[in-house]
Amino acid sequence: MSNDTKDKEPQARSFESSLEALEEIVGKLEHGDLALEESLELFEHGIRLSRECQERLSQAERRIEVLMRDQQGRPVVSAFEGDKELLADEPED
Repeated sequence: MSNDTKDKEPQARSFESSLEALEEIVGKLEHGDLALEESLELFEHGIRLSRECQERLSQAERRIEVLMRDQQGRPVVSAFEGDKELLADEPED
């Protein structure tokens, strides 16, 4: 990875910007015209971004779980609207 790329990288990215950067890295790696060392640096950066995105998704999931508790603190589980439509389309056994 060049110094330009490292200098442009903010310390705290939003989930969306991290995901966009990860997609850019994947595109560059898929193109396949990079030197080995540059490919390895991009891969390592991509792994860091992937872990960062996964952690943010996990945090969001935990926040949603807290918000979805009843008054006794028990989790309330319900399907999303899109899931309900998918379930309605499935044939019964």
